[in-house]
Amino acid sequence: MTQAHRDRTGAPHGRPSRRLALALSSALLTAGCAPPHRGTGRPGDPIVLTLLSHYASGTLREALQAPVDEWNATHDRVKVRTEAVDFADLLTTYMVRQAAGRGADILHPYCLWSGQLVRAGVLRPAPPGHAEDIRRGYGPAAVAAASVGGTVYGYPTEAQTYALYYNERLLRAAGVDGPPHTWPELEEAARRTTRRDRYGNTLVQGFGLSAYDDSTTVGQTLALLNAAGGRFVTADGTGTGTGTAIDSAAGRAVFALEHRLVAGGASDPGVNVYQAFPSGRVAMVIGAGWWTGSLKPLMGRDYRDVRVAPVPVPRAGDRRATLSTGFMLGVNTASRHPGAAWDFLRWLNTRKTGPKGRTATRMSTLQVSAGSLTARADDMRALLGAGSDPNLRPFLDALAYAVPEPNVPGAQRAKELLRKNIEALWTGQQSVDEALRTTRRQVDQEVARSW
Repeated sequence: MTQAHRDRTGAPHGRPSRRLALALSSALLTAGCAPPHRGTGRPGDPIVLTLLSHYASGTLREALQAPVDEWNATHDRVKVRTEAVDFADLLTTYMVRQAAGRGADILHPYCLWSGQLVRAGVLRPAPPGHAEDIRRGYGPAAVAAASVGGTVYGYPTEAQTYALYYNERLLRAAGVDGPPHTWPELEEAARRTTRRDRYGNTLVQGFGLSAYDDSTTVGQTLALLNAAGGRFVTADGTGTGTGTAIDSAAGRAVFALEHRLVAGGASDPGVNVYQAFPSGRVAMVIGAGWWTGSLKPLMGRDYRDVRVAPVPVPRAGDRRATLSTGFMLGVNTASRHPGAAWDFLRWLNTRKTGPKGRTATRMSTLQVSAGSLTARADDMRALLGAGSDPNLRPFLDALAYAVPEPNVPGAQRAKELLRKNIEALWTGQQSVDEALRTTRRQVDQEVARSW
């Protein structure tokens, strides 16, 4: 989620009446948007595919519409119309519209939901040729996130890895030479950069633990858990959840680390890091790569103080690992034109365009224009050439060693339960052991449900 914090406001678009659709048909097609009814594919009545995503406003909406307009201008028999809802409503919209027989042809779900959508019969497996394109063109974490039980269900799109954001000016002022590489260094840097006024009020939080949303509460915890060699939820070969693995040595180490940071005053979970870090009131925080695109306009000249480094590991010499989240584009089982839908997705996600030396897929170009990444490392290296933000590089490098979120059925609810217990740990309502035991019991029950 993790992505709800972005500027993705909006509401489900109403479906105009048949009369209005016919009246507007010509104008919409001229503008590159398909009319809001499905055609038959006969001459003069093109197939119309609907694409339902969370790109409801701002840069992302405009970025998605550009290639859709290009497709519509160059394809007579198949047109694509975009629809969008706010991210917070996306999963519910998919499920409700599917039950009502109004599901869109092409879906753009958060990969965390893949297991639930597959179990509900919403997502169609990718045809063999498309599945091979995906396995060959994307990193292992992205392929795993777009798969359930070893079967690929869509093209990975937006990919987010987690890394350590830090304010270089604040670290230097505290006598810290460079970002921490290990957890002991992280604790020391957090302690030294924390500042309070004479009344004990926190002026600068050394390390940003925040209960603001899933991205901060759960995302940073899972990034640290993966860096410690641990996992949250395990799954068998069919994609069915077999339970949580967080009640382990690695999980205990992560919870204990966060408990020490809060108890020692270096972290204040009540602070909104999305406001505090840009204003210089947080020295370090683990976050996803999308944030770079928001920090630059928000911070202005002060953005020059921001640096990004890999997530610290428990001990020197430990293998790097972090969390990756993402989205995928797949085809609805209820689509009457699945072949046309997969053709559009291949065109969007594999066909490369652009000037020599910077050729990339339309989806990768779309994401970079919005300050994000895809899991196509070759595209990212071509697009993030000289002059690009160097803070994006650590997120690109992390694609090689990131661990995807578990997408077993019930994963969304499991994530919500984990967040609840993490916050109980931070506020002193639960001890480390109690938080681990409660999480294990609740999540095991959740993923064992019949979805």
